[in-house]
Amino acid sequence: MRLKPDYNLNSIYEINEEELLKKNVKCIFFDLDSTVMQSKSGKFTPETLEFLNRLSKNFKIAIISNNCKKHYISKVEEQCDIKIYSNAKKPDTKVLKLACRDFNICENEAAMVGDRPLTDILAGKRANMVTILVDSISRDKEGILTRFVRWLERLSIKK
Repeated sequence: MRLKPDYNLNSIYEINEEELLKKNVKCIFFDLDSTVMQSKSGKFTPETLEFLNRLSKNFKIAIISNNCKKHYISKVEEQCDIKIYSNAKKPDTKVLKLACRDFNICENEAAMVGDRPLTDILAGKRANMVTILVDSISRDKEGILTRFVRWLERLSIKK
């Protein structure tokens, strides 16, 4: 299996809506921690919420989280009206397929956006989705070991 993402972006804000619409993408799934939210903070930035709301005009939006703590998920749900799928395992291929069924779309009509090649992008590839690899939104607040592991994962994909 080829792990190269379809798009390799610096941030979620570089997502090209027109290009995704041309690829017949109808739904975008975002990894939660580090992709759209400061890691483990439970809070979206106003900029991120505005961006997700803008995207929701053209796409169905959902969030995939492997953080199953109920208080954390409920804190996230209080801030937005976006469906959250929580799963204890990574990669989330089964959850992505379930979400596609819930939204009544085929897997190839969805995009998976995440910051980890060996979990988020792998799950999207296995589910036959468009994959978008982005740099962590919380990179400046992460520990050195986390950044090092992410860097090693990125070395494993071909540019």
